[in-house]
Amino acid sequence: MAPRGPGRGLFVTGTDTGVGKTRVACALLGALRARGLRVAAMKPVETGVGERGPLDALALREAAGGESPLDDICPERFELPAAPSVAAAAEGRRVDFARIDAAYQRLRATHDVVVVEGAGGLRVPIDAGIDMAGLAKRFNTPILLVARAALGTFNHTLLSLEALDREQLGVLGVVISHTQGRLGDAHARNLAALKDRLDAQLLGEIPPLEPGASVPPKCLDVDTLWSRFERLSGKARDD
Repeated sequence: MAPRGPGRGLFVTGTDTGVGKTRVACALLGALRARGLRVAAMKPVETGVGERGPLDALALREAAGGESPLDDICPERFELPAAPSVAAAAEGRRVDFARIDAAYQRLRATHDVVVVEGAGGLRVPIDAGIDMAGLAKRFNTPILLVARAALGTFNHTLLSLEALDREQLGVLGVVISHTQGRLGDAHARNLAALKDRLDAQLLGEIPPLEPGASVPPKCLDVDTLWSRFERLSGKARDD
């Protein structure tokens, strides 16, 4: 299963903010490490950063083994809990893409896979000319989409998949994340219909978990994900 050549990137995005991207990315990092791969995590831009630091990036760093410098994992940090372009403007700054690119390349140079977690959804602006989908395209990475389980997920998930298709970004699949506890009847029926619609695109479902609890390994179809990653990342190299 070990890849050949320089490290490759895998981009984790969501249908919205707060859908469980970090939890899914951490579970994926752990699963890939268990397969003997050298993995790194990256959160290129994190907003809402307070005195305790970039919490998403810190969780990702721990899941990846805690070896990479935090400045490479999260090179751009802002205090305002808003879209990166908005948070940067509030500080009189702009997101430094040269810094992000350099950090990403350093991580690639020493790891087999770099799991990159975006902020919010695909159309969240990072700067005037680039959003999260644009960053994934800049890195030339396939996408894992995390969707919420609650009502509204049909629209958000299908629109996100359509956007990925328009951007010609390779889609590994969709992971459904339960972030709002036990579902009521309407939510459960809606989710069941979405899962039927996704069919083979569905790569896992994360149940409601207590704070700090680990994702059970059986919740992610890592074998299928890895097979698709090998194919899509190899195609990206050829392109």
